[in-house]
Amino acid sequence: MNDTCRALALLLGYPDTRLRELLPQLGEFFAADRSLGPAVREGLAALVAELRNGEPYEVEANYVECFDRGRSTSLLLFEHVHGDSRERGQAMIDLRATYESAGLQLAPGQLPDYLPVALEFASTQPPKVAREFLAEMSQVLNGLHEAIAARRSRYAAVLSAVLELAGERVRHVPLPPEEPLDEAWAEPPAFDGCSTRGQARPDGAQPIHLVPRTPGAGTDRGARPFAAPLRQGVAR
Repeated sequence: MNDTCRALALLLGYPDTRLRELLPQLGEFFAADRSLGPAVREGLAALVAELRNGEPYEVEANYVECFDRGRSTSLLLFEHVHGDSRERGQAMIDLRATYESAGLQLAPGQLPDYLPVALEFASTQPPKVAREFLAEMSQVLNGLHEAIAARRSRYAAVLSAVLELAGERVRHVPLPPEEPLDEAWAEPPAFDGCSTRGQARPDGAQPIHLVPRTPGAGTDRGARPFAAPLRQGVAR
C-alpha cells in the first residue's frame, strides 16, 4: 500500500519532463500492483498511456484545465471543506502538526492539504494508519472524483484508486454549480468609486479582478513534499 500511495502521488503531479520520464516505470508498477482491483488498474493504465503518448504541451494544458480551472477539482483538500474561511488555516496547522509528529517536515512551498502531499505522508505510515488517514478524507475524495469525472478526465482513476486504498467505494456526490472564474476571483472595488482630493470620481465602479493562480502556485510541484529524506522514485 505504501508504494501505491507514493506512485499515485507522483501521478497527480504536474506532468513535466521529470514525471514523463517516470511514466514507463509507473505503468509497470500499476500493472503488477495487486493492492488495487482490475478496474482501477485499467483506469490508471489508460491515464499513464494518455500522458505518455500525448504531446507534452497538450498533456500539460489538460492538467491545468482539469485542476486549475475552478475550485471543484482543486487538489487542495481543505478548500472543499472550508473554502477561504479562517477554519481552513487552523485545519492546515493541525494537519502540519500531524506530519511533524511523524517526524516529517514540509519542504518550502508545499501546503499540507495538497493531495499528493497527503499521499506522500500516507506512504510513510503503517498500512492500517495510512488507510484510516485516507478514509477520513473520503467525502472530499468522492466529491473530487465526481468533479473530475464530470470533466471526462482520466485523472478520475487516481481518485478511484485512493478511495479503494482507503477501503471506501466511489459514491455519487451531487455537485453544486460552479462559479465562473471571473466571479470566483473578483473583488469589490476597493473604495466603491469614492473620490478624494486630486482624484476624479470614475464614471462607475471599477471592479478589481484578481488573476487566478498560475499552475503550481502555493504548491511547488517540482519539489519533494517533505524536507525529510524519502525514497526516490517508485519502489518495487
